[in-house]
Amino acid sequence: MENKDGGSKNGAQGLAAREQLELQFGVQDRKLGRLLQSVVDEVKFYAGAQLKHIEKLAEIGLALSGEKNVDRLLEMIVNEARDLTFADGGTLYIVDDSGRRLDFVILQNDTMKTRMGGTSGVEITLPPVPMYKDDGCPNHQNVSSYAALTNEIVNIEDVYVAEGFDFTGPRKYDQSTGYRSKSMLVIPMQNHENDIIGVLQLLNAKDEETGEVVPFAREYVDLVASLASQAAVALTNARLIQDLKELLYSFIRSIASAIDAKSPYTKGHIDRVVELTMLIAGAVNGARSGPYGSVDLSEDELEELRLAAWMHDVGKITTPEYVVDKSTKLETIFDRVELVRTRFALIEKSLEADHYRKLARLARNGAPEAELHRIEEAFGEALNVLCEERDFVLSCNSPGEFMDEGKAERLRRIAEKTFSHNGRRQSYLTDDEALNLSIRKGSLTDAERKVIEDHARMTLEMLSELPFPKRLSRVAEYAAGHHEKLNGSGYPRGITGERLPLQARILAVADVFEALTAKDRPYKKPMKLSMAIKILGFMCKDGHIDGDILDLFLSSGAHKAYAAQHLDPSQLDEVEEAAG
Repeated sequence: MENKDGGSKNGAQGLAAREQLELQFGVQDRKLGRLLQSVVDEVKFYAGAQLKHIEKLAEIGLALSGEKNVDRLLEMIVNEARDLTFADGGTLYIVDDSGRRLDFVILQNDTMKTRMGGTSGVEITLPPVPMYKDDGCPNHQNVSSYAALTNEIVNIEDVYVAEGFDFTGPRKYDQSTGYRSKSMLVIPMQNHENDIIGVLQLLNAKDEETGEVVPFAREYVDLVASLASQAAVALTNARLIQDLKELLYSFIRSIASAIDAKSPYTKGHIDRVVELTMLIAGAVNGARSGPYGSVDLSEDELEELRLAAWMHDVGKITTPEYVVDKSTKLETIFDRVELVRTRFALIEKSLEADHYRKLARLARNGAPEAELHRIEEAFGEALNVLCEERDFVLSCNSPGEFMDEGKAERLRRIAEKTFSHNGRRQSYLTDDEALNLSIRKGSLTDAERKVIEDHARMTLEMLSELPFPKRLSRVAEYAAGHHEKLNGSGYPRGITGERLPLQARILAVADVFEALTAKDRPYKKPMKLSMAIKILGFMCKDGHIDGDILDLFLSSGAHKAYAAQHLDPSQLDEVEEAAG
């Protein structure tokens, strides 16, 4: 029994020991559990934060890649980097084309309420940062040039105590403004071709809760470095697109200049048509009521129209110069009026020769003095008639006067007259001379006018061959449509009514208005502004141009803005503010 009792006692003691041990381990397990849970929570927290950062970077990357406007893209880079790091200020430098300096392009500071560069409209006047010294050595004293030259990230806790760099500039700025520059993060921007294209510099990171200036945390450095890499690629792409666009525009302007240069009398025509076209387009976008009150041409549509205006006469490359430059009716490669003038001089000499031969014959035959006197008078009268006919014919060469039926009949009678030269009868005027001098209005024959009009068809064919991007796909249609008329009598396709796009109607009004008011045409006097508007009003009534566009052109004052810049003061007069 004692053994039993002793065994029971020992058993109870063992049970109590086990329970105590289990209790101790339970407490430890719970502590370990709480510790593990704490670690898990912290991991989840940081994982969640990292996930948010990754998601944010993905959003930023998409936004950067989708932005084609370089100024907005530059601002976006600084804005997003500052948001990620809670930086008070940010500066973006771009390596210039020579690769020897860093140009300021964006400058921001919340405390100082500073916004410069980009879309702010405020120009940065600070001098660029040289990347090399005068002796050609790398400039490692300036932190931004150092980062660009070495491709190293620089993270400084306090610029006032940092060594190795010259921070005289920030100190002077602080002294003049009362600001305190402290933490700074400088990151080079390397694109996909491993070229350093710029430097992103952030200033004074702030604690998110207290607003106190703190150093830039390591995790933020990695995030901004990733952002800078994405931004460099996006910026390189945007600049490439802009460079290609500038190349296209330069090429187009060169073609336009070549076309204008074919005739000294139309030089500048295309430039002025582009300006007028965009003035009218601006009036359309500015309209808040009326037929175009709901129309809002997008940036792409405006660019499409601008390109069409630049290229509207590209087909004239195929038009013979003598037709483009025909300032008188008889002009071809040269003005044949001199041939006509010489021929009339020859006719005069022929009449003189006949007259003196006749006088000599009569004198030999003993003709009375009275008869000789009569013959002299008749000869003088014949010379007067010849001079009058010559002057009339020469006056017909000017396209400025309308050729009415009476003048045309007189010209026909003169052209049918003949004279003797070298024993052969010749007409006063050749058939082609008579045809050209009989032109009722302007300087072109019907055949020549068709040659001129063919430039619109050639414009359509030439531009249709170019692989314009989708957003500019209608450049050819708009450019070739500037001679189309609402009533279908235009060319090259005879489009009628609403089938004629708004952009082509705008271009048509601009083209006609420039031609009417041009002061450099040798075949007409500079037209008064009121007369030009009156003619445009008649064209509206005849269904040639869009009256709504003309009304908007006048009511917006766009015609006055253009006239003040391009017309002679003598052309400016009062204009009715309606197409009529």
